[in-house]
Amino acid sequence: MMFEPLLKPMYILLVDDNPNNLKVLSEAIQGCGWKTLMATDGESAIEQTEYAVPDLILLDVMMPGIDGFETCRRLKANSITQNIPVIFMTALADATDKVKGLEIGAVDYITKPFQQEEVIARLKLHLKISHLTRTLEQRVQERTIELSQSLQKLQHTQLQLIQSEKMSALGQLIAGIGHEINNPIGFISGNCSHLEEYMQCLLRLVNLQQQKIPYPDPEIEQLVKEIDLEYLGEDLPKIMRSMHQGIGLLKDISLSLRTFARSDISSMVEFQIHQGIDTTLMLLKHRLKGQGNRSKIETIKQYGELPPITCYPGQLNQVFMNIIANAIDAFDDLHQNHSVQEIAAAVPHTITIATSVDRQQETVTICIEDNAFGMPPEVQARIFDPSFTTKAVGKGTGLGLAISHQIITDKHNGQINCSSTSGKGTKFIITLAI
Repeated sequence: MMFEPLLKPMYILLVDDNPNNLKVLSEAIQGCGWKTLMATDGESAIEQTEYAVPDLILLDVMMPGIDGFETCRRLKANSITQNIPVIFMTALADATDKVKGLEIGAVDYITKPFQQEEVIARLKLHLKISHLTRTLEQRVQERTIELSQSLQKLQHTQLQLIQSEKMSALGQLIAGIGHEINNPIGFISGNCSHLEEYMQCLLRLVNLQQQKIPYPDPEIEQLVKEIDLEYLGEDLPKIMRSMHQGIGLLKDISLSLRTFARSDISSMVEFQIHQGIDTTLMLLKHRLKGQGNRSKIETIKQYGELPPITCYPGQLNQVFMNIIANAIDAFDDLHQNHSVQEIAAAVPHTITIATSVDRQQETVTICIEDNAFGMPPEVQARIFDPSFTTKAVGKGTGLGLAISHQIITDKHNGQINCSSTSGKGTKFIITLAI
């Protein structure tokens, strides 16, 4: 067999208590261009491998101190030396000893007295096999890394496509809803001012008639009593004020919808973080109310003085929506899957949103924390993984937090971290550059 020379010199450790054997083997090995290391007993051989790891070991079986079998066991038990090929040298021809040596990790046997040509041929063979094995393992490791990177890129691309489609569909939906809401709002708002003016005129007319006609017709007096004219005159302005407030609320909701799904995918703009958080809370207002046996969820705002930041507002609002909605889901889960004692320990339900600015680092921090039941470490370690979810089928895809992580880290070069204590709650901390 032709031996292909390798790039680095080959080191072979010779272990034999016979100096003559060491001399003969060393000369033959060096004649092939290999380097030799020598030891006369098992203990010194093991010590030598700790500071000079050989490519192959020729190991005598019968030696003073620990024998070759025990030496091989110790070498194979060490993670540094366990993959070094070991060839036993022995005068024993017993098949049992050969099997024993192979079972503890040797790759071959050479029987004394040995022929130099046979020794060299076996060394070439096993060095070649060892080299091919290492090369194969290295290639497998490289391919594994490449496949892992390809998988990450694929998941990254998949998330980008999902995010793009989601925001595009959301933007179209919100634009349609906003248009449909704005038309009736504008109609009602415009007519309310006329209605209020007409109502005031009628009330003035009725008051004037009462003053000018002190003795009205009995039938009119009966109708005045039936409709309770005095109360009607007091209540109508109140009704009009309530209608104006309702119209104002509808306008706020319409504005919140448009703010939440701003179509700014292609460029970053200045945005006030607090506006995005408040918008998200308004859209989730119906879920924050008490539902069934779950009490109302209080939102505690601890806002700092934040400057506007350059960002993609629609995408940041989506992150706030995912995190706060997950907190609400956690409270719902608390009532569905935990005992009365555990629920009692978690009330009152609160979601605390705190913001701050670091002028030196030129960053803002948003902290969203709930006092639900938290999550175990094994769940916390995977919450940003694509498609990982603990929710029931049909209630979650596992993409919300994965997309949120991508929006913060990839789109905004920020950081998003989660800390959770089982039984106490969960906290998300988002850091963004100003």
